[in-house]
Amino acid sequence: MKHLTKLAALAVFALVISACTTTKPTDTTDTGTTQSGPTAEQLAAQRAAEEARRAAAAEAARIQALLDSTTIYFGYDQDLIDSEYTEMLRLHAERMVAENRSVTLEGHADERGTPEYNLALGERRAKAVAQLLKTFGVSDSQIQVVSFGEESPAMSGHSESSWAKNRRVELNYK
Repeated sequence: MKHLTKLAALAVFALVISACTTTKPTDTTDTGTTQSGPTAEQLAAQRAAEEARRAAAAEAARIQALLDSTTIYFGYDQDLIDSEYTEMLRLHAERMVAENRSVTLEGHADERGTPEYNLALGERRAKAVAQLLKTFGVSDSQIQVVSFGEESPAMSGHSESSWAKNRRVELNYK
């Protein structure tokens, strides 16, 4: 009988101990099976949210890079703005309108041509940029146009690569 009492006491003790332990609740689906982790739909939603976050961050970085760019380059003896600069200038225009900022557009030319011709070419380039900014909503009062012609080269030298860097308009915010 002593042995049976000890066994009963041990069984009660085991029940008390097991009742005190906690177990994680399990989710059951409509079919009655248990799920131990996120569902396929939850995983897909998490992946989609992460991809959307990455895409938004990449787009924000791309836009910031365009706003950090403040130089428009031109072809030889040209004052036409290449289409690659359209979005950059649109973003600058949006910033100027939203923040009521002003800009000085500095036109430049390479050393080929007379000083007078290069001053006029630099001015035409700066005015072309000003016109595009105006089409995006910037007012005349926010834009100042100046030309330096060949007087302020970005790169010295007498090669096509040097000349290409000097045919430009620089946006300088006030």
